Amino acid sequence: GYLRRRLLPEEANKVFALGEIALEIPRETDRYYPQGTLAAHVLGYVVEGKGGQTGMEQVLDARLSNPDTRAEPVALSIDVRVQGALEDELRSGMLATNAIGAAGIVLDVDTGEVMAMASLPEFDPNTAGAAGAENGFNRVTNGVYELGSTFKPLSIAAAIDAGVVRDLGKPWNATPISVGRSTIRDLKPKGETLNVPQALVYSSNTVTARVADELGPERLRRTMIDLGMDSRPFIDLPARGFPLWPKGKWSRITNMTVSYGHGLAVTPLHLASAYAAMVNGGIWRPSTLMKLDPADVPRGRRVFKESTSSRMRQMLRMISLYGTGRNADAPGYRVGGKTGSAEKASGGGYNKTSLVSSFAAAFPMDAPRYVVVIVIDEPKGTVASSFQRTAAFNAAPVVGRLVPRIGPMLGVQPDERRDVDISDLQYLVDKH
Repeated sequence: GYLRRRLLPEEANKVFALGEIALEIPRETDRYYPQGTLAAHVLGYVVEGKGGQTGMEQVLDARLSNPDTRAEPVALSIDVRVQGALEDELRSGMLATNAIGAAGIVLDVDTGEVMAMASLPEFDPNTAGAAGAENGFNRVTNGVYELGSTFKPLSIAAAIDAGVVRDLGKPWNATPISVGRSTIRDLKPKGETLNVPQALVYSSNTVTARVADELGPERLRRTMIDLGMDSRPFIDLPARGFPLWPKGKWSRITNMTVSYGHGLAVTPLHLASAYAAMVNGGIWRPSTLMKLDPADVPRGRRVFKESTSSRMRQMLRMISLYGTGRNADAPGYRVGGKTGSAEKASGGGYNKTSLVSSFAAAFPMDAPRYVVVIVIDEPKGTVASSFQRTAAFNAAPVVGRLVPRIGPMLGVQPDERRDVDISDLQYLVDKH
């Protein structure tokens, strides 16, 4: 057995000086994380004698402790520069709104590789012990939230794909809807009728619900399943949250409320993968934290037609130009995306004082390369957020600050002369 472990060099020298040949002082390696808390939820940590605990340390434990394979380096998809910028901006957004937590992810839309993933509050893997890490919960892969209006574009995309929405200029009834004992209404009504681009720009619950009603529960449910919303998120990490999925056959009211992101709770990673499929030409792929060779990129499955994806790129860009996403727009980066603000479910009902605010975005929208999802958990109205708790004032500005920082790192340069051509839709929103 050991008399002492982890002796300092000067202590070891004193033992050597005793000249006691029966004492052996072997050298041991120790795991050290020089970047401290950076990417802690991705990496996880090691406990002596127990191996990797949580994160990629747990996933790769057998490989890294096997004498035959441990000499081979393992490359993760994470870009440390992007990771640092994401954590920095996420922390600023969380502190500015006195939120209890935050989550963020940057995802390659064509490969599913995660360029950065952050969950706050964070932990230091150097001090995490056998009892586990306080703040070890990964909100990106394990936290399930109703993500509200960020679902509206997915529902509209499903309706365009099915041919339920053909004429984007068609006026839809935007007045409150009564279904059984429930009434669906808009937070800020914009008139008696709205077309689909207006419904997304102004974030209309009523029009989205009516579109979903025409689409029908089976088709919306099928789209959500194709986007992976009914199972744990696809990623290498062990800690993955089960979505809260409406059981059985979806009723008319369930279908309507799911269309605007209520009654279905998923992880921020689910949302990022779904947005990647919506903007990349329609292909859903699983996410990974491993660096992929081009030959190893999964083929994925088609969820939306190429033409539907093209339309959604236009409309998501319009939300950032004219709608609730204006605070996320970063000049030259052609950001497109959608806000979501939802009350947290608690004790069978909803807690009006506890919100989850999210923003799901992609850039550059004329040829998308990356999706960014930001979630702020229970923001409070503060001076920094103009005393507002909704996503337009807390999650969206994080994206607006983050994209110009990470764009150049990821090979996306700002270009004010390029943009998505929205000329055939612009007049539809200008009507208001």
